[in-house]
Amino acid sequence: MPTDCLFRQFFLFLPDAFHSGKMKKEVTIKDTSDLGRAAEEFLQKTGGRKIIAFFAPMGAGKTTFTTALCDRLGVEDTVCSPTFTIINEYRTRNGEPVYHFDFYRISKPAEAIDIGVDDYFYSGDYCIMEWPENIIGLLPEETLRVFITVNPDQSRTLSWEQD
Repeated sequence: MPTDCLFRQFFLFLPDAFHSGKMKKEVTIKDTSDLGRAAEEFLQKTGGRKIIAFFAPMGAGKTTFTTALCDRLGVEDTVCSPTFTIINEYRTRNGEPVYHFDFYRISKPAEAIDIGVDDYFYSGDYCIMEWPENIIGLLPEETLRVFITVNPDQSRTLSWEQD
């Protein structure tokens, strides 16, 4: 079975809140030159939601899109994947923190609890996550669950549901 099909089947088991009839929203990224526009559109459409979880297969562009989001949020630091550090903290021009998580190497939710994810999630600051499926039970109810699909033409579609 193709990886994309397995990935889609996995998400059929997500909490019912995602399948609740809320309005589906999408942003399409045509190519890397379209990232800035797509990040701006995403921020406008998400209405200030600050806890964002990106669900996508390896190589779909989670870190690349996070970099574009951080740029639009005014982050001046270099954005890179926190694969080994689990979390990177960036600062915007206004001094506000943006937290970037990569839970790929987390094997048990207790490991995320040990680094204090709750403190970050309830800080009121942006928390952008890669591989959130590894801590699915710890995600706050208000987490915006965004799915990145790689289309046949190699464009990406970000989709989510919200009120």
